[in-house]
Amino acid sequence: MSANKVQRRLRIKRSIRNKISGTSARPRLSVFRSNKAIYAQLIDDTTGKTLAAASSTKLDGATNANISVSNQVGKEIGAKAVELGITQVVFDRSGYLYHGKVKSLAEGAREAGLKF
Repeated sequence: MSANKVQRRLRIKRSIRNKISGTSARPRLSVFRSNKAIYAQLIDDTTGKTLAAASSTKLDGATNANISVSNQVGKEIGAKAVELGITQVVFDRSGYLYHGKVKSLAEGAREAGLKF
């Protein structure tokens, strides 16, 4: 990725993070995407703790994070959240466009019972 694209995404990410924050009742669902994997975390920003996490690297047989694997990661993080008694979250896409892998992860989390 070129330096301009990286700087642009980081600028967008900072702008988004200034506007949203997670609480213990409604944590932040943060998404990080790389070329090989996709990660999701439930974060309580008031205490600075990660409540649950899921990634495509932990799934059995997943060698690359495509759209179907992203959906599975969303279902996994959603199941962990429901297990903790969390039904509502604030979605933080970290400056990534809402399509493809990020959208698939969000749809998987919604299928598991999360609302955002």
